Amino acid sequence: MQPGEALDVAAQVSVTLAGFAGIVVVFRPDSLHQWSDVDKFRLRLLLANSAMPLTWSLFGILLLVIDPPVISIWRWCSTFAVLSALPFLTFNATTGRRILTSEKQVVTKMVYYPVAVVGSAAILLQLINIASWNRFWPFFFAIFVYLVAAVLQFLRLLLLPPHSH
Repeated sequence: MQPGEALDVAAQVSVTLAGFAGIVVVFRPDSLHQWSDVDKFRLRLLLANSAMPLTWSLFGILLLVIDPPVISIWRWCSTFAVLSALPFLTFNATTGRRILTSEKQVVTKMVYYPVAVVGSAAILLQLINIASWNRFWPFFFAIFVYLVAAVLQFLRLLLLPPHSH
């Protein structure tokens, strides 16, 4: 599969996952403003983990259509991914720690922390890609990791009962 095709598929999956967020909101018994902090956090993670791979994929597609092709295209894409992920990571690390400190469910912590570690490793790969590799696979790995995290959040929101306040 060529990078452009892979990015196209990732963009389609991202849009689909973001749309699933609307399904979750509609089928929950309470309005969004009545949700617990942990459920709102899960929804925010679902949306962000869908939106970031979408914008990364679109940025990669944009650079792929430039003629002549950009020589360091994957460095540019990795730089874009890191710069756009930093605010997300900072905000969610702070919010996640605050919510998970008060959270009593061990399963929530067992899901959140490993996903956060793998997501951080994906961003670390971007830094290596910027510094020396200039390869497609580290950039696509980050897209893959964040999409898997979005799927996980979607399943948790869909399958778990609403969290009590």
